[in-house]
Amino acid sequence: MDKTTSRESRIERLCADRGMRMTGQRRVIAKVLSEAEDHPDVEEVYRRASARDPRISLSTVYRTVRLFEGAGILERHEFGDGRARYEPAGHGHHDHLINVKTGEVIEFKNEQIERLQEAVARELGFRLIGHRLELFGTPLKTGTLKDNKS
Repeated sequence: MDKTTSRESRIERLCADRGMRMTGQRRVIAKVLSEAEDHPDVEEVYRRASARDPRISLSTVYRTVRLFEGAGILERHEFGDGRARYEPAGHGHHDHLINVKTGEVIEFKNEQIERLQEAVARELGFRLIGHRLELFGTPLKTGTLKDNKS
């Protein structure tokens, strides 16, 4: 069995839990998104999905991603490069550092930042119920393979 026909992906389970009809093409798109270790945009999801099933069209990927987003299965991110990027919803709180030179998105958690955000909210008279933190930067050191991709 190859990856596309193996066990049900996390996103497929979430779709089933929400009563969504899962076509073969939606299953492929769900698997691609579940397996992604990056934050792909729709065109990258299309590239990966169509490599598994050439019958999948770009418009099908757009419709499916919007459907998954609307159902709360995917989170949409805008990282300043003009492309909406996606990741599965509910996989734990984390923040993002975006390398503006390469477009790489690095997920991180930092307890000091979390405490500081809570303190700022309290100082302003609020109870923090959620946040998104996106840091944009360039590498301090140059010469690594990732830095030279631009």
